[in-house]
Amino acid sequence: MPLVGAVGCPCRGPPLKLARRTQHPPPPPPLTRRAVSAASLLLTAIPFLASSPQLPVAFASETEAEAVGGGSAAVLELERYTDQDQGFTLLKPASWPKVEKAGATALFQQEGKGSNNIGVVVSPVRLSSLTDFGMPQFVADRLLQAEKKKESTKSAEVISTGERSGHDGLTVYEIEYSLDSTRGGMKRIFTAAFVASRKLYLLNVAHSDTEEKPLDKQTRLVLEKVLHSFDNV
Repeated sequence: MPLVGAVGCPCRGPPLKLARRTQHPPPPPPLTRRAVSAASLLLTAIPFLASSPQLPVAFASETEAEAVGGGSAAVLELERYTDQDQGFTLLKPASWPKVEKAGATALFQQEGKGSNNIGVVVSPVRLSSLTDFGMPQFVADRLLQAEKKKESTKSAEVISTGERSGHDGLTVYEIEYSLDSTRGGMKRIFTAAFVASRKLYLLNVAHSDTEEKPLDKQTRLVLEKVLHSFDNV
């Protein structure tokens, strides 16, 4: 399912609106660099964190094998990963092992190429819904503003934004953008976010996307499937 509401197209939804703010809590402590960079940046961009993030490492998993792709290219098999304690689930490539990383609730990396990764960050917030902060385009703009402030960023551009309904009608935002950085070169970033039980859930899927070796259609379909599978349990 493709993302909707591509940047540059006329806005079809209601105008963006900011949430009312009666308090201005201090920003959260910064998380570790690059492992789940978009998620970390969005955490700092949303000024509604309830306290310092408590980020225990996820541990629960269950198998739900699913092959994606075709043709002569290698097929990535997806499996279901569920963290019952933190309350989220997603599909991830079976061949991408889980690694430990400070600041990440869960992190999966392609073997031999750690810059291709899937990261999840969960943090307490003072929001009951992500819509209390703003619409998808507004959140994407805040995310890109934070990305562009980094010295390592050469360019960053939003490709598309959208939203979908998750478990029990939960609102999930999805953002796709390109990033050119002195740390890792050209990348395609897919981010999903939702708020449930006063927790902000952030998924960051990063994959190389260079002129010499652009992101191929089959891999993109896999990454989009991962993006759309991120949900509350």
